[in-house]
Amino acid sequence: MKTTTLILAATLLLGACSDKAAPPTRGITEVAVVTLKTEAVALQNQLSGRTTAALVSEVRPQVSGIVKARRFEEGALVKAGQVLYEIDPSSYQAAADEARANLASDEAAVAAAKLKDTRYAELLAIDGVSQQDADDAHAAAQQAVAAVAQKKAALATARINLDYTQVRAPISGRIGKSSVTAGALVTASQTTALATIRALDPMYVDLTQSSAELLQMRRTLASGALKAGSANVSLKLEDGSAYALPGKLKFAEVAVDEATGSVTLRAEFPNPDGALLPGMYVQALLAQAVDPNAILAPQQGISRDPKGNATALVVTADNKISSRSVTTQRAINDKWLVSGGLQAGDRIVVEGSNKVREGDTVKPVEVGANKAEALALSSAAKTTTER
Repeated sequence: MKTTTLILAATLLLGACSDKAAPPTRGITEVAVVTLKTEAVALQNQLSGRTTAALVSEVRPQVSGIVKARRFEEGALVKAGQVLYEIDPSSYQAAADEARANLASDEAAVAAAKLKDTRYAELLAIDGVSQQDADDAHAAAQQAVAAVAQKKAALATARINLDYTQVRAPISGRIGKSSVTAGALVTASQTTALATIRALDPMYVDLTQSSAELLQMRRTLASGALKAGSANVSLKLEDGSAYALPGKLKFAEVAVDEATGSVTLRAEFPNPDGALLPGMYVQALLAQAVDPNAILAPQQGISRDPKGNATALVVTADNKISSRSVTTQRAINDKWLVSGGLQAGDRIVVEGSNKVREGDTVKPVEVGANKAEALALSSAAKTTTER
């Protein structure tokens, strides 16, 4: 009996030790995945530049004289042809009157010269005057006609100078401050402008891009790997806010700036409210090319190893975890543009990656676009909190 009890106790003890040494059974981990696919993606470049007025006109006098009055408010909108300054017209009015009187005198003289020419021609026919006298009368009539033409030109010049005493706006736009006041002496074609008018709608934005980047983009487009993008341009202002109205890329400069090695691109933006002013520093986004077969991977599905290399966990066809080295080009919103390591159809882990390792069997759960976006926002918020 005693022997039987000892055997039973030993059996129970061995069973207990055997149960303690057995490893626990590991369950299948559930992970959230996103299936990658190809899609057309606009590759945007951010370029810096400055705004410039579409039209700029410096107002200068074309005759000399004393400024009698200024006929505009500084900073106001003016229209082409509007009178801006009045120069004392007294001397120019007198010159015009004199030219008009001289013209009238010569017109009267030409009538008498023509009558004499006609009479001498009749007398010459009956040998009443010599040939020389007839020729002289004819020449005098022609000179009188030429003198009338000269006096008409002189009168036209006098009228033009008289009209120039009213300095008019050459273009429509917003006028700046005036450099002169009433009573100031101005001279024809002086170097100092009386005022400057700028047309602010539309507004130009001159952007600079490295000539090397431009050449690389053109080579890529020529190879067929990328397609040409649209001419639409969006703008970010100095304070970081986005300009509401889109613009259009107009042209690229045909020469490279030797000092900077860059090419100037010009975009045109509507500016109905005058929010854009000349000289503002801005950032422009241009979609110069489109990748028709781009692969975008959610940022929360891409991690970095200790060396800084991008990696991703992919669920294989038999639901096992496989680690991939990934090549990323740029961030586009909440995704990475992938150029190597992943392909269309791969299922990338976006949630639960910290619970699994290489070779583990998992249960993949596909998440939609809304869920992936929510995960991205959550990841971004977490990163901001940790910082």
